[in-house]
Amino acid sequence: MAGYGIGGSTAAAELADLRPWPTPAAPISQDERLQRLDRARALTREMGAQALLITAGASLRYFTGVAWGATERLVALLLPVDGAPRMICPRFELGSLEASLAIAAGIALWEEHENPCALAAAMLADLGATRLALDPAAPFSVANGLAKTSPGLELLEAAPVVDGCRMTKSPAELALMAQAKAMTLEVHRRAARILAEGITTGEVRRFIDQAHRALGADDGSSFCAVQFGVASAYPHGLPGEQTLTSGDLVLIDTGCRVQGYNSDITRTYVFGEPSPEHRRIWEIEKRAQAAAFAAVKPGVPCEQIDAVARAVLEAEGLGPDYALPGLPHRTGHGIGLSIHEAPYLVRGDKTPLQPGMCFSNEPMIVIPDQFGVRLEDHFYVTEDGAAWFTEPQVSLEAPFGNR
Repeated sequence: MAGYGIGGSTAAAELADLRPWPTPAAPISQDERLQRLDRARALTREMGAQALLITAGASLRYFTGVAWGATERLVALLLPVDGAPRMICPRFELGSLEASLAIAAGIALWEEHENPCALAAAMLADLGATRLALDPAAPFSVANGLAKTSPGLELLEAAPVVDGCRMTKSPAELALMAQAKAMTLEVHRRAARILAEGITTGEVRRFIDQAHRALGADDGSSFCAVQFGVASAYPHGLPGEQTLTSGDLVLIDTGCRVQGYNSDITRTYVFGEPSPEHRRIWEIEKRAQAAAFAAVKPGVPCEQIDAVARAVLEAEGLGPDYALPGLPHRTGHGIGLSIHEAPYLVRGDKTPLQPGMCFSNEPMIVIPDQFGVRLEDHFYVTEDGAAWFTEPQVSLEAPFGNR
């Protein structure tokens, strides 16, 4: 028999019951973006650079509100340590840029036949800049283009600036993330209800995307992994479709974005009667996740949280380290405008935890060729420890509680 809240409904019925999120979080204010720019200037100055260049992607959205992905055409923010921000953009994209830009900035345009790196180099020369902090996510073509067009320019990796700004989240960012995660948890709950013998992983993925859209996520599901049975033993699944049968372990990992801010939640339960081994591994996973959460305190190195989770597994004969059966990957990752961002809960990351940092907590256990269990929720660091964005899974049999 399926666990409580698993099965008994249909995709059509669940979708018909969904409405846009009733209490949407406020967007990032212009004042907050100006504070971000001021902090970026200060961190750039600390590096000894005279300007910062941020290319299209999550960091450009963070500073300017422009939610564009990287292409072969250079779109970038040039931020002098003294002076107003400037945007570099193809001329034919000017209207779209102006409609997206959430800060006051000068705009420098280039035509299709022109070299945008030469334009950037000329702007840096006008500033008298000899050292540029370059976005760590910038493509090689940008770094190479700047080197060729401005031979005397020294390029510095701007990770200390980008991470120094983005690692700790403001109350407004936490609210947007809380909404995204609450929406995904509701989608998870409804996805469990549509499960029935013979349903395919593709059908479940399509429902999850439609449900995220119905709740008002930016673009439906930002990603979705649905794994049945043996496929759950592979952290990111197997290619092709699986069909659900009684006794299968179900692992669903999905998320969405709200104004660019990400959710990423995994639930693991059984369609039918769990085996004794399902129960044993699920309980170990639950304890490892709880131990990692309890170890969070400001000042604790990120790597210590990973060590605490692994200690729980190793005490049960799993591992050690990344050996299987056991935990094949890090315990968690930072999250914000990028689904995976610094810092990370992994050995070697000695970054001290600070209030406002946000992480996944997912010490997955893989039993090769049989099944895997991953419980993934997210927390943010507080002055006293940690706080969950979403409450962890209640039990194997009642994954979403008694409702």
